[in-house]
Amino acid sequence: MNLAVLADWARTHPYPTAVLGVLAGVLAYAARRVRRSLGHVPGAVVMAAIGAMVSTAYSADTSWNFARDHLHMTSASERGVMFAAAEIGLFSMALMARQNLRTQGAPGTPGVLVWVVTGIMVIPAYSESGFIAGTVRAFVGPIMAALLWHLAMGIELRHATGDDSQSLPAVLARELRERLLSRFGLAVRGRDAAQITRDRWTGIATRRAAHLADLEAAGARTRRVRRARRRLAAAVDRTDAGVLVEQRAVLLERIAAYRHASGLASVELPSPWQMPVAVVDVERVPAPEVQAVEVYPQLLAAVPEAYPAVTEGEKTPADLPPFPGAVLAAESPRTRVEVRAEYTPEYAPEPEEDDSPPPPGEDTYTATARAEYHDGLAAGRAPSIRALKNRFAIGQPRAERIRSELENTAPPGFVHHIDIARAALRSTPGLTGGELALLLGGEQPYYGAPYADRVLAAARNDLEPTR
Repeated sequence: MNLAVLADWARTHPYPTAVLGVLAGVLAYAARRVRRSLGHVPGAVVMAAIGAMVSTAYSADTSWNFARDHLHMTSASERGVMFAAAEIGLFSMALMARQNLRTQGAPGTPGVLVWVVTGIMVIPAYSESGFIAGTVRAFVGPIMAALLWHLAMGIELRHATGDDSQSLPAVLARELRERLLSRFGLAVRGRDAAQITRDRWTGIATRRAAHLADLEAAGARTRRVRRARRRLAAAVDRTDAGVLVEQRAVLLERIAAYRHASGLASVELPSPWQMPVAVVDVERVPAPEVQAVEVYPQLLAAVPEAYPAVTEGEKTPADLPPFPGAVLAAESPRTRVEVRAEYTPEYAPEPEEDDSPPPPGEDTYTATARAEYHDGLAAGRAPSIRALKNRFAIGQPRAERIRSELENTAPPGFVHHIDIARAALRSTPGLTGGELALLLGGEQPYYGAPYADRVLAAARNDLEPTR
């Protein structure tokens, strides 16, 4: 085909030529925009676009002739306006499908309508050229044009796999495929040829074993029984049940189910309309073994020595001010109640006035504290300031004074114990507090190592000037 033939075809078919020119212009404009955005258009895309234009022109020629012969459009102007409606609509829907693909990720309805219009455009091809030539016209014209426009514009022909798509054709195709696979015994995937053979002969062996059992139970002739046994042996050999443990288990289970299938009719089943009775299983758990605890005898508490009676002027715990009681509510109701919360970390009673003599005299509570904390003082442990404040409801300075006086006060028998320690140091200069505590055990109850250390320190201080 030379340029003269193309020019003659263009003169005889002006309107298809015009349509082809418009499509070429639109495609050139679209290709220019794509090239600007991408920087380079692959050659395959260019060739697909050219092929799509040629196929569209091929389809336009079919529509031109169909409009004249079957739609009776004798006027050239009328045919020029009407004949390319399908081709222009096909190209427009392809552009809209491409736009939807960019914005929504799928061609959507325009993509479906492209194939609907393509199917309608097949009818003029068969009407103009018959079955054989019409098939060529339909495939080379509208069908190839739709395919090439999709490829040239980057529209995927299939966006969802068969398992993901929920359209009616996809659902029907999946159901038909699964039913065919089940019908041909190919429902289980991933098996090799040997496993397929074993599974098929396992089913055959099951049926032959049940048939042999029926023959023996009915008292059939010996010839039929021997023939059934040979057929069963051949089937079992094909299953490889004598070699593979898994295949043997499957064969035995299937034979058992096949032979006892009639027992399903007599199986007692609960009514589905009755509520099931809950069964509670109680598990007896033995009690954990408890290890025996060794009990040690409790040491006797130290017996304090007698103290002189409280003289007049000294206060006893009974003379202390009572703890403030609860505040009673008002007798008459108030017209308005105002509640103001004030944070108080802990109750701190107001200290009373100190009427004790000034130092070097002792505080009036020192004697009481000495009597109450006798055991701790004998062991060398003075009470804490907080304990004295809470016990006597006094302030910080007075509690510190009482604690200092308690620390400087020697317990009863302290001087006598110093004499014993001094005599022991003369004979044993390296005497320790523990040894002195054992030595003092015969004089009075054992007060502990802190008290013995205190006595030993006082005895050493007395011996220093002598040495």
